[in-house]
Amino acid sequence: MDVILLTKVANLGNIGDRVNVKSGYGRNFLLPKGKATLATPDNVKKFEARRAELEKIAREQLQDAEKRAAAFKDFKLEITAKAGTEGKLFGSIGTADIAEKATAAGHKLARAEVRLPTGPLRTVGEHVVALHLHTDIDVQLPVVITAED
Repeated sequence: MDVILLTKVANLGNIGDRVNVKSGYGRNFLLPKGKATLATPDNVKKFEARRAELEKIAREQLQDAEKRAAAFKDFKLEITAKAGTEGKLFGSIGTADIAEKATAAGHKLARAEVRLPTGPLRTVGEHVVALHLHTDIDVQLPVVITAED
């Protein structure tokens, strides 16, 4: 399936790139999410007319993500949770918990932007969590989990 990318897609290409993808990926992900359009001659003309607008939107999103990344630079998230005597949590701290606590602390963060490559946090102590704010911007966020009294 031949498509034109309307946004930058990780490991695929930038705005305006004409790429050939598997039909399921294009039909089920790229087209419904508005990340691409079919590369028909009519759509190519429409894209060229909108190219400047799409690139401006992409620049604004990148600048917004850079500002948010700068705000997270010296931020350390502290979470209290119930824990046993050996430091194991009763339950776990997941992406939703981290996003909720960061938003409550004044930093806008969506659950989908939090990446936990090793799974949910299950122990007391200091952990490092990756935040994926934009296709080009990843930030390391220190998370300190303390036991509730």
